[in-house]
Amino acid sequence: MASSTSRDRAQALLDRFQLADGHNDLPWALRDFFQTDKNSEKSTGRSEGEDVFATAAKVDLAVRQPTLHTDLVRLREGRVGLQFWSVWVPCRLAGDAAVTTVLEQIELVHSLAERYSDDLAICSTADEAEAAFAAGRIASLLGAEGGHSINSSLGVLRALRRLGVRYMTLTHNENTPWADSATDAAVHGGLSSFGREVVREMNRIGMLVDLSHVAPSTMHDALEVSSRPVMFSHSSCRAVADHPRNVPDEVLGKLAGNGGVCMVTFVPQFVSAAYAEWDAGLREAMDAAGVAHNDLEARGVFAETWRGGGTPPRVTVADVVAHVEHAREVAGVDHIGLGGDYDGVKALPEGLEDVSTYPNLFGELVERGWSDEELGKLAGGNVLRVLRDAE
Repeated sequence: MASSTSRDRAQALLDRFQLADGHNDLPWALRDFFQTDKNSEKSTGRSEGEDVFATAAKVDLAVRQPTLHTDLVRLREGRVGLQFWSVWVPCRLAGDAAVTTVLEQIELVHSLAERYSDDLAICSTADEAEAAFAAGRIASLLGAEGGHSINSSLGVLRALRRLGVRYMTLTHNENTPWADSATDAAVHGGLSSFGREVVREMNRIGMLVDLSHVAPSTMHDALEVSSRPVMFSHSSCRAVADHPRNVPDEVLGKLAGNGGVCMVTFVPQFVSAAYAEWDAGLREAMDAAGVAHNDLEARGVFAETWRGGGTPPRVTVADVVAHVEHAREVAGVDHIGLGGDYDGVKALPEGLEDVSTYPNLFGELVERGWSDEELGKLAGGNVLRVLRDAE
């Protein structure tokens, strides 16, 4: 762990440079706050039709919430200055139900910003985000996780953009009717013709194409089609940890030409090679039992009783540092960022347990000789540039 001196320097640096996190699942965590399945990476326990806004209103984010990774106290401690809030829709919800749910998620984020208006500011542009930071508020932007939430409708896509959604992840853990996911059997060979149309329309309306969760073939197709910079809101490097959710070097190497950004995530099985191997064993056991590994709820239940892989390996902030430095080497320092996936996973690396811990990571990088300019780009400079280029 970084020394207190390095951590203090990191905190001072993050008081100057706006720290942007690419992906936080607090909105869904609040939906399920009173019905959380502790075994699931992303709980799906809320009863259908329940008033999600009444549920969320019972949780006071102005004080520490020990069962969450995120609250306003710890966001301030972590120096988070720009947060992309994930408006996630589980793959089990399809069609009209998916559209309804993503709209509820968007409204929930807006209601949080109204409730905590001294701390959160809804933003849609890079200029607005920077102005919010200058005013001492956390710039709050929306990212739709899972292309199934548009129900294969460009009209819904455009409506989400009008409501302030600035990126859409083309898939989640399962394929959409027009794009292949990294964690599903390939159907389209990447993007279908309609999928390519979705990417072009996202370029036109200023919505960032998020390639986290998609298959490498989909990554390559999107980079070929997109005329604007793309992003990975929460993915790490496949060369460091061989997990299908991570980004291959041949894709990272294309980001400089595209102008995009890879926001390194903290999810243990994505950052630790040993944990990725453990997770691969879990996947094999689930396949043998006829249980879908890409079903988050089923995976959590299965893993609770699975003993074939032993205790999950220890993961630390040093594992994340390895990905950040590899991404800098392959993609370049102008094409990296951070996307923790807080409140979207059950456990996180030691030293990065919640949103208050960002100075630990930056302190480690200070000790490795990163300059202030490089740290400023990683913190938020790069993603703000990408956001502005998409506008």
